[in-house]
Amino acid sequence: MTAFAPDSLVLNRKLPLWYQVSQSLRASILGRRPHDPLRLPTEEQLAEHYRVSVLTMRQALKELESEGLISRHRRRGTFIEPGARRGAPRRLLGSIDAIVAQQSGELTTVLGHALEPVPGELAEYFPDGGEVVTYRRLRRDGDSGEPTNWAENAVRPDVAALLDAADLERWPMTKVLRDVVGVRISRITDTVEARLADPQTAELLRVPLLSPILHYTGVTYDTEGRVVDVARIRYRGDRFSFSVTVEAR
Repeated sequence: MTAFAPDSLVLNRKLPLWYQVSQSLRASILGRRPHDPLRLPTEEQLAEHYRVSVLTMRQALKELESEGLISRHRRRGTFIEPGARRGAPRRLLGSIDAIVAQQSGELTTVLGHALEPVPGELAEYFPDGGEVVTYRRLRRDGDSGEPTNWAENAVRPDVAALLDAADLERWPMTKVLRDVVGVRISRITDTVEARLADPQTAELLRVPLLSPILHYTGVTYDTEGRVVDVARIRYRGDRFSFSVTVEAR
């Protein structure tokens, strides 16, 4: 049986080698094509491929095994679990209804909300300073119950006063703002970037510290040009990808 071929990796000596190897191999596993073989090369072959020791390779494989991505069998070898997959892509489409539809279908738990000073990183969106009401939510996959992302929404206090936190366990923030509170939304500006999981994100999403995540920032404006809400959402990097389609006319 032909073995699965992992991608190459340029190692950064500032991070643990086993961690970098496990993340590279994880990305190869989750990004594999449907008909790629499930059997991995031997520990020795993988160690040679990544130019690390067998001990380092063994530690990396142990991490992937603990995540349920691979199974190891004495004398038979190491195999990718057939259920190991990347989640469906999040497609950034051009309407509010599309955004609402893509935020639906997950189990949401409101972790809490509080009136807080405007965070320094959001100062440009709330130039008058002061305070915002921050809502924190954890989303889980509707089938497996596995954490997929967690969100912080910084909402203007006058808007938050009209918002029932319980609604956020049933509907996305965008829908609540538009259809329940009555905010006249003019546009939402999206930014997606790659980051590493901080301690809070690693704990909530059940991923290793410093593992890759997708960090989404969505800034919602009303028809008067004021920022109503700034959403910061951390997506598990092994479950989501974002796709943008540009049409030529």
